[in-house]
Amino acid sequence: MANDIHVIRNASTIVGYDKNRQGHAYIADGDIAFDSGGFIHVGGRYEGAFTHEMSGKDKMVLPGFVNVHCHSGEEPISKGLFEDEGTAALWGNALYEYSNLIEISDSAVEASLTVMLGDLMRSGVTTLVDIAGPHGSWLPTLAKSGARAYVAPGFREAAWHVEDSRRLDLTWDKGRGREAFARALDVVDTARAHPSGRLGGIVSPSQVETCSAELLQAAAEAARTRNVPITVHAAQTMAEHEELMRRTGLTAVQYLDELGVLGEDLIIGHCIFVDGHSWTRQRTDMDLDLLAQRRATVAHCPVTFSRSGMVLQSFGRYRRRGVNVGLGTDSYPFNMLEEMRQAMICSRIAGRSVFDVGTGDVFEAATLSGARALGRRDIGRIALGAKADFLLVDLKHSAMQPVYDPLRNLLHCAAERAIEAVYVDGRAVVEAGKALHLDYDGAVAELQEAQDFAVRHLQANDPAGRSSSLLARRSLPAM
Repeated sequence: MANDIHVIRNASTIVGYDKNRQGHAYIADGDIAFDSGGFIHVGGRYEGAFTHEMSGKDKMVLPGFVNVHCHSGEEPISKGLFEDEGTAALWGNALYEYSNLIEISDSAVEASLTVMLGDLMRSGVTTLVDIAGPHGSWLPTLAKSGARAYVAPGFREAAWHVEDSRRLDLTWDKGRGREAFARALDVVDTARAHPSGRLGGIVSPSQVETCSAELLQAAAEAARTRNVPITVHAAQTMAEHEELMRRTGLTAVQYLDELGVLGEDLIIGHCIFVDGHSWTRQRTDMDLDLLAQRRATVAHCPVTFSRSGMVLQSFGRYRRRGVNVGLGTDSYPFNMLEEMRQAMICSRIAGRSVFDVGTGDVFEAATLSGARALGRRDIGRIALGAKADFLLVDLKHSAMQPVYDPLRNLLHCAAERAIEAVYVDGRAVVEAGKALHLDYDGAVAELQEAQDFAVRHLQANDPAGRSSSLLARRSLPAM
């Protein structure tokens, strides 16, 4: 008797994994069969037993996307507040002065996470890494969503403080940082033991400049003892780059390598300001080769940084140097397809050539490279034995027409509008643009209240006591 096997018949296009070329390839007019354990047939005609069957006519079957860097927490309620703001003395970045102004209530944390998950899954994400502060609803909400998720509870010893919009200072409390580290390891261990089988943990020192060398090394040791990945924000801003140069004389990549942290289990958040970046004072070009030699991963999140006028130089260049580059969304809009499109655009501008990166390269970053970063060969691909994490795209959607190369149409034009359904472990988690297992609409309504609360408290949280109308200026004046 069949073991609840599902078959999609005659899919117009399957993006399958070609083990000979170790990459994706188009398969035309084929079947896929899967159960809760994974794919049991890909391409050609499936003649075995099954319990459910559906037509794949005018459908494209894609592997689910792997998002290696996103933040829930207060990020969704920051939408619309600071996109036009920044600290001029800190290279225009808004991170240090403005992110600390947002206050979020405990009740809004779950709503924020729910909205992030709903948006990510609608855009085709089936696996995600959420870097956030631990809270009681974190694991239950992730498990309920149906997604495959890694929690990365952040910890650090120093807090940022911006003085008079002119200088970034660090306020250190190593005891508090060590306590947060211990709590984070407990959360990582709990996630790894979760009965859903879809949750994992990652050791996450928050930023390279806010952790001592001893804490970074202890974090790496804890991760390697548990055989889990490590992730840290590094080379993400020029303020951090200059601080590390002042403190150590090394770039972030070189510093992590000196500490023994740089390795194939490390995911570096952003890694924009390497020694060869045009904004830095260095006139060397060693960091990319070092990243490639150590097989570390860069989590590239172009949308957030391009909003502040910052760009990786370039995605295509990193790949050609042999660096494993995965994709993440960082903060809103939590849309993986928009992130992929922006990655192409920014790379071609930074690389000064349409040939700097291709559509297939970006698609690989969002699938196979992300899976590689997590040490997995069973996600990010449609292949026998891989997890049945995939999405169905409607090729008849107006934004997908006319069809010559369906992947280009999806990434350059249609985006999530053409995604019909998303599956994780062979189970639908999104249908008709809606997350099936989350109260997304209720969470959205709660976010408005949460943002209103945050805006009312902006002035109190600002060291300079500026009003919300000055801190979060509206795009247009009121009449």
